[in-house]
Amino acid sequence: MITADISTLMNTTILATIAICAYLSSAVMIIRPLPQDKSRRAALACAWGAVALHVSYTALLVYQNAGFNFSFFSTASLISMIVALLLLLAILSKPVENLGIFLFPVTALMLALELFFPEKQRSLDTHNWQMNTHILSSIIAFSLLNIAAVQAILLAIQNQQLKSHPPKRFIQSMPPLQSMESLLFQMIGAGLFFLSIALASGFIFLEDLFAQHLAHKTFLSIVARLIFSGLLIGRSRYGWRGRTAIKWTLLGFMFLLLAYFGSKLVMELILHR
Repeated sequence: MITADISTLMNTTILATIAICAYLSSAVMIIRPLPQDKSRRAALACAWGAVALHVSYTALLVYQNAGFNFSFFSTASLISMIVALLLLLAILSKPVENLGIFLFPVTALMLALELFFPEKQRSLDTHNWQMNTHILSSIIAFSLLNIAAVQAILLAIQNQQLKSHPPKRFIQSMPPLQSMESLLFQMIGAGLFFLSIALASGFIFLEDLFAQHLAHKTFLSIVARLIFSGLLIGRSRYGWRGRTAIKWTLLGFMFLLLAYFGSKLVMELILHR
């Protein structure tokens, strides 16, 4: 039994270490392109390999612990993995691999923190389909809106740099503003859809949604949903874009970030509860 545990630990450590290196290598290849346009293929191959290894690492841990560990770093690692996967899927239809410069190192960091700072097992009391629906839709919503927030930051940088003459090489390599904004609103729309499912399933299936330990999460999530809904309505009726869209996106994501990780950070890492 001890030998099996040591073997599993070694396997997970190896998988995580290679995945971290692959994430970082992909980001470096995007920043410093290779000659003859080989960098894009190599960078994406590294990124897909990193995600595959990350998935394998997570699956091994779930098998070892007989369930997923919903501790702070484990949850952050899972969400960052889903964000990386969603970005790679988006790249299949839009040339937005430059987002990986920011997202892949963050994913590597979250995976490293989970690997080197293991936390005690924090499983859920119930694993019925209602709870799984709520959790899965929450994670997908946060992942999609995470990409939207990074997209908004890049849009802000792109807007500023395009005013300079000439803009920097990195900005010139990015897709046109129209394509970037189109992806931004697609991510917001999809994220809002899953956030609505998460809130609806919470209200229907969780009896203590406004209990003391969940009230602030529920309130902040509702505020975030209202902000993103207002942005999409403003986009449809008044043609909001540019700086207005960027500000609303980042504001909504800030509330969502506080809802998902604010209390978890305080309770688990500061108060150790």
